[in-house]
Amino acid sequence: MIAHPDHSVKAHLLLASASPRRRELIKLLGLPVDTTAADIDEVPLPGERADEMARRLSVEKARAASIGFLPPASCEAPLWGCILLASDTVVSLDGEPLGKPRDADDARSMLQRLRNRTHQVYTGLALIDTNTDRMVTDLAGSAVQMRGYSDEEIDAYIASGDPFDKAGAYAIQHTGFHPADRFDHCFANVMGLPLCHIVRSLRQLGVEPIGQVPTLCQKHLGYNCPVYESILTSNE
Repeated sequence: MIAHPDHSVKAHLLLASASPRRRELIKLLGLPVDTTAADIDEVPLPGERADEMARRLSVEKARAASIGFLPPASCEAPLWGCILLASDTVVSLDGEPLGKPRDADDARSMLQRLRNRTHQVYTGLALIDTNTDRMVTDLAGSAVQMRGYSDEEIDAYIASGDPFDKAGAYAIQHTGFHPADRFDHCFANVMGLPLCHIVRSLRQLGVEPIGQVPTLCQKHLGYNCPVYESILTSNE
């Protein structure tokens, strides 16, 4: 068995994302964090499933962010490690990946197709220990049942501008639109950053987040999560 360094809680995170929702959620891990961008082509490959796409894009984002990487001053080894974290979220309807809408017409089409239907949301994760170049990947998947919102509600939501940077053209947490009818899985996953999956991935790299992440996440989201224990104790 290969021994990997134990950073304990002494790790600095570098989040490869411009998403304000991910930047908000990552702070709940209690670790110091900086952010960077990772621009890649997010077009699905021919015949690629949504879960495969989410995994692939998260790895590509992590690798893109690692090129020319210069660690923050607080990542000085051996006292501190630096973990680069990338994620990608893809909505799947009838096996078809739905990414971010191209325009208002595309957003309207996605929301109409999702209406009154159950779909899957996948978030791929890729974490790189920049001291060792070791990568850990993970995948979160959650079923979302959408309500029967009207065309007028769709138009008002599109006019708000909210759908355009989101997979599937919606935010589950949007209080004005409130798209989901029923949900009983990882809320943070559908928002784009499944924190308990990140915790178990960090532990594979010898990093332990500070504080009770499930408690902080549920309090922050106002959501009683029924699955966090099973996620933290599972390897799948």
